[in-house]
Amino acid sequence: MIYKHFGVEERERIQRGMWEKRSVRAIAKELGRSPASVCREIKRNVPPQQRRYTPRLAHERALEKRKSRGRHERLKNDFIRGYVVEHLKLRWSPEQISGRLKSDHHLSISPEAVYQFIYAPIHYGKPRPGFEDLRIYLRHKRKRRVPHGARRCQRTLKPRGPSIDDRPPVVESRTRIGDWEGDTVESTHHKPGINTVVERKTGLVLITKLSGRKSADTVAVLTDRFAHIPTSLCRTLTLDNGFENSNWQDIEAATGCKTYFAHPYHSWERGSNENTNGLIRDYFPKKTDFTIIDPEEIAYVERELNNRPRKRLGWRTPLEAMSVALAG
Repeated sequence: MIYKHFGVEERERIQRGMWEKRSVRAIAKELGRSPASVCREIKRNVPPQQRRYTPRLAHERALEKRKSRGRHERLKNDFIRGYVVEHLKLRWSPEQISGRLKSDHHLSISPEAVYQFIYAPIHYGKPRPGFEDLRIYLRHKRKRRVPHGARRCQRTLKPRGPSIDDRPPVVESRTRIGDWEGDTVESTHHKPGINTVVERKTGLVLITKLSGRKSADTVAVLTDRFAHIPTSLCRTLTLDNGFENSNWQDIEAATGCKTYFAHPYHSWERGSNENTNGLIRDYFPKKTDFTIIDPEEIAYVERELNNRPRKRLGWRTPLEAMSVALAG
């Protein structure tokens, strides 16, 4: 059976049948319709206070509903939608938005609801008319949602210095502040890039522009940054096996941290640092020439990341968490 909406003429015949006090079955038989369809039409369009069926109003209401059929606003209200859009543009992840919205405003939405809000208006790779494309504010900017793939490992080589295998087990547990991870984010055409150092428990990141690619340049940067950090918060530093970290004894002297090296090609052993580098790439994509980036712009990105709430910190920011540690 092919379903057909009621027309205005049929609605007028329903009204006339009701005036004549005919039964729903009699009206349905005259229209060649199911009694259930006629009954639903009357129930939908008879206000309780008037108990009167008005065909023209019923028809206008049906046409208005037809315009928006199959569509509904994602998220709960305008405030939440505005909050989500505002913080997506601050480069917050859906999970960070969900967590902070609950702690700041006692409103609950799931990260999945945010993702659906972002991707629901996308039709054939483009947003529908009247909708903003919010995918560009996600870290990976994917055109469509895809499942996570498995990562392949490569052959291992000998670390440049003390191995992560000898690192104190307490570092892995993140129960104390003062354990750091370091790396270098490359510039285009192998030009000097930036040095990044992340504190494992709080997620606080230090981002510094490098003037060269030699180990001495890394030592100089770390000397400057760790000069402002209390010695009690300088316990260990886990590095990758890049040539820029070859003078690890000088790095130990510069930072006051006992230095360890992850296994070659085992980037997950410095997971905090690798994740943070991915967040930095959101601001400075691959092939960025850091030699022409102003240090103030790098400092701005550092402030942005250190003021972004983290789930494992109870939705506090790294700066808030580090401030508590310093005060204690």
